[in-house]
Amino acid sequence: MPALTEPAPRPAAGREPWWRLLRDARVLVMLALGFAAGLPLLLIFSSLSLWLGEAGVERRAVTFFSWAALAYSFKFVWAPLVDRLPLPGLTARLGRRRGWLLLAQLGVIGAILGMAATDPAAGPAALVRMAAFAVLLGFASATQDVVIDAYRIELAPPERQGLLSAAYVAGYRLGMVVTGAGVLFLAAAWGSAKGAYAYEAWAAAYAAAAAAMLLGVLTTLLAPEPSVTVADGSAPAGGHARLLAVFLLAVAAFVAVFWGVGAGYARLGWGELSALPALLLEALRLGAALAAAFGVGALLVRAGLASRAAARETWVEPVRAFFVRHGVRDAVLLLALIGTYRIADIVLGVISNVFYQDLGFAKPDIAAAVKTFGVIVSIAGGFVGGVLATRLGVLRALGWGALLAALTNLGFVALALAGPVRWGLYAVVAADNLAAGFASAAFVAFLSSLTQVRFTAVQYAIFSSLMTLLPKALGGYAGALVDALGYPGFFVLTTLLGLPVLALVARVRRRWGTAVG
Repeated sequence: MPALTEPAPRPAAGREPWWRLLRDARVLVMLALGFAAGLPLLLIFSSLSLWLGEAGVERRAVTFFSWAALAYSFKFVWAPLVDRLPLPGLTARLGRRRGWLLLAQLGVIGAILGMAATDPAAGPAALVRMAAFAVLLGFASATQDVVIDAYRIELAPPERQGLLSAAYVAGYRLGMVVTGAGVLFLAAAWGSAKGAYAYEAWAAAYAAAAAAMLLGVLTTLLAPEPSVTVADGSAPAGGHARLLAVFLLAVAAFVAVFWGVGAGYARLGWGELSALPALLLEALRLGAALAAAFGVGALLVRAGLASRAAARETWVEPVRAFFVRHGVRDAVLLLALIGTYRIADIVLGVISNVFYQDLGFAKPDIAAAVKTFGVIVSIAGGFVGGVLATRLGVLRALGWGALLAALTNLGFVALALAGPVRWGLYAVVAADNLAAGFASAAFVAFLSSLTQVRFTAVQYAIFSSLMTLLPKALGGYAGALVDALGYPGFFVLTTLLGLPVLALVARVRRRWGTAVG
C-alpha cells in the first residue's frame, strides 16, 4: 500500500532579491484575481446573514441560506468541463482560461446586482428570488475559483508558484475584508441597523461590492493567457458539450425535487414543525434532491446523451485512481478525515455573525472585530500552522489543528453567558481565527500530499469540495439547532462534533506512521 508522502519541495527562486521578485507582473495579476475570488464568499455566507437578520427573516431561514455556498463543495463536478470545454466567441478572443474567467466574473457581478435589487423583507416571493441569486453567486464564484486555480498553475514555472500562491491568498483576504467589514460599514453608515432596517442601505452596499468586482474583470482583460496547451482528453467532438448538458439537466432535477418536496411539506402542514423534526425533514429533502441529481445524470449517460468513455474519464477515473492507490479501506479512512476535519468551525461559522448581532453588538463592532482583526489573526494562524507542519510533520500539526478548532468553540459559550463584552468578543475572535488559520494551513499540506500528478487539479478539487460538503450541509440547520438548544448548547455541540476528528487523525497517524508526520 503506498504511503502518504510529503509534498515535493518547491525549487528555490534563485538568488534574486525578494523586492525584485515582487516586481514580477504575474504577482500583481494573482493579487487582483485573488481579490476577485475572495470578494463573493462573505456576500453569501455572513454579510447576507446579517442583512436577512435585520430584515426580520427568522433565524432558521437565515442559516438555510448557507446552502447557497454548497457550490464550492460541488465544484469538482463541473471542474473538468471548465478545464476542457471551449466557449464560443470568448475562447477565440481571450483564450480558454480568460474566456471562462470573464464569463464567471460577469456571472458574479450579475448575481450580486440581483441580490442588491431584492428586498428580503418584501415577502416570501422576494426571499425566493434572493435565494436564487445567492445560489447563482455561489455557482459563478466557485467556477471562478476553478479557473483561477488552473490559471495560476499554468501562468508560471514551479519556482514561482509559491510567490503567486502567496499573492493570491493575500488578495483573497483583502477581498474578504471588503465584503465583510466594508459592506457592514457601508450598510451602517447609510442608515440600516438592528431594529431600524433600511433596505436602500444594504442595496447600495451590495452594489458597491459588485463595482469592486470590476477590478477582477479588468485584470482578466489585460492579463496574458497562459501558453500551456490544455489537452481535450479522449472525448469526441462535442463530447464535453454533451457532458455539460448532462450536468445542467442533473442540476435542474436537483432544483425541481428540492423545491417540489418543500412545496409538499407546506401542503401537508409540516412547515410549522418544531426545530428538530424540521431539521430531519430538511435533511431528507436535501438527500432526495441529491439522489435525483445523480440518478438523472447516470440515466442520461446510460441513454447515450453523453459518451460513457468521456464520462468515465472526466468523473470516474480520478476517483478510481485514488482508491487503487490507497486501497478501499484506507481510502475511505482518508476521505472520512477530509470530509469531517473542518466540521467544528464551519458549522459554528454559519451562525456566528447572527450570534454577535443577537448578543447586542453593532455592525461596526462586528466589522472591526471579525472582518478586519479576525482576518489578520487568521493569516498569522496560517503562518504558524505552515511552519509547524514543516517542523513537526503534517499529521501532527493536523491533530493540533483539529484540537484547537474544537476547543476554541467553548469560548463562544463564555461569550454567550457574559453578554456583549467588547474585550470578550476580541478574545473569542482571536482564538477562533488563530485556530482556523492553523488548521487550514496544516490541512492544505495534507491534501497536497494525497494528490497524484496525473490528476492534481481534479483530485484537489474533489478533496477541497469534500472538505466543506458535510459541514456546510449541517450548517444549514444551525438556526434550527440554536432554536432547540440555545446558543450555549449549540456551541457545546459544535465542540463535540470536532472530537471524533481527533480519533480519525490518530487512526491515520497509526496507519502511516511518520510518512507524513
